[in-house]
Amino acid sequence: MTEITEPDVTIDSKDATCPGPLMDLIGKVKTLDQGTVVELQTTERNSTTDVPEWLEKAGHDLLEIEEHDDHWNIYIEVN
Repeated sequence: MTEITEPDVTIDSKDATCPGPLMDLIGKVKTLDQGTVVELQTTERNSTTDVPEWLEKAGHDLLEIEEHDDHWNIYIEVN
């Protein structure tokens, strides 16, 4: 990870099928304050494109996508 502070919130959506991880993220973001850093953990490859597209439309910031052997961590800052 590159210079990202520890996430304030972690959403474990591993093994959820599309669009589950995105829906989990949207539901959680609605409850969070501006500036909150969220880590979305997912095994769904489509999340690496779906989440950034939604973030752009919703006005939140994509901080980083970290690829691991069996999942991705997507870091978001709520605006």
